[in-house]
Amino acid sequence: MSEQDAGPGDPVVVRVPVEPVDAVMEADARDAVDRYSGLAVRGPLFGVAAQDPQDGRRWRVVVEVTHGCPQYARDALNSLLWFRAKDEAPSRQERRALLAAVARLETEPVDELTVLGTRYRVVRAEEYAAVDERGGIETPRPTDPEPLTPHWGPGLRSVRVDDGLVLDPDAPLSPLQAAERVALRPLAYSGIRFPDTVLADSARAVQSHPDVLLMPAAFLITERSGDGEWSAGSSLHATAHDARRTLDFALTWMEPRTRGLIPYDADRTADARNPPTGTTDETAAELKEYARAADTLRAGRCDQVEAAGTVYRITRSRRLLRWGPDGPESPRPSDISPHTPAALHPCLDDDGTVHADGLAGEEPVR
Repeated sequence: MSEQDAGPGDPVVVRVPVEPVDAVMEADARDAVDRYSGLAVRGPLFGVAAQDPQDGRRWRVVVEVTHGCPQYARDALNSLLWFRAKDEAPSRQERRALLAAVARLETEPVDELTVLGTRYRVVRAEEYAAVDERGGIETPRPTDPEPLTPHWGPGLRSVRVDDGLVLDPDAPLSPLQAAERVALRPLAYSGIRFPDTVLADSARAVQSHPDVLLMPAAFLITERSGDGEWSAGSSLHATAHDARRTLDFALTWMEPRTRGLIPYDADRTADARNPPTGTTDETAAELKEYARAADTLRAGRCDQVEAAGTVYRITRSRRLLRWGPDGPESPRPSDISPHTPAALHPCLDDDGTVHADGLAGEEPVR
């Protein structure tokens, strides 16, 4: 990454932390800056934000900014509007307006549209992480949210990333948040590994969207084998504990099946802690290593374990949105998608009747 001349940007309102909790979080952030002084940029993520006429400069995230390409976010918006038409529209007129938007999303790579007075925009964020001088990625901070009573079993509905998030460029920030926001304004891609079109779009975005907005931290599993590079081992989670729960399941259930230690057709309750009948002593010893790592994970706020030569770490991900006079940045011309728009749901008529023959040979249903 490089620094471009981003211009002055918008003024930043700084809120001095006076409440004890705010002061502790600011001190925690200051400690993190001392430990992790570098940045590693992973690349863009996409979601959808909405704005109503009375929202001023604020936008609401309606599709989490976690998708790996613009079309995934468009598809999520397609589903959002289709189900709203099916389940929530109070009149044929509103349903017709929602279905007209769905029809566009089925055939066009639309990045912005207005439906019933609400603007919907596919937005682009840059994902990055703080790293130390050895390349180690930042782990969760002591003041990051954690459940009072950690739950490890199945059935618990996790909080969704960006759930209810409002993007407000005028919201007051702590001193360190303000410093980070201003410091990242000129951030742009650089280096020979990026195509010229990507570099040009990145430099252009610094001028067209000179400000940035920092999104809440999210968490994911990263893993490394031997002396290799760290790589992502999961999607983003809203809390560090949600990422630990995912890792616990991976270590005890998924990895044993992926590595052939437990057959895929074994009983679903079989895992590294409860091997299926007939497991050999050699396989049982390998499973015990995975179970031991998972048990260590459950013993406390543990953020790193090792099993079978692979180190698994819970890491703290950050995201920033570039911000311009008309709000958050949309996808760039050089942002590519692996597929084109398509119909995702059965036909829905103005009366709310689903005609399943659009995608399947079933009778119409209400």
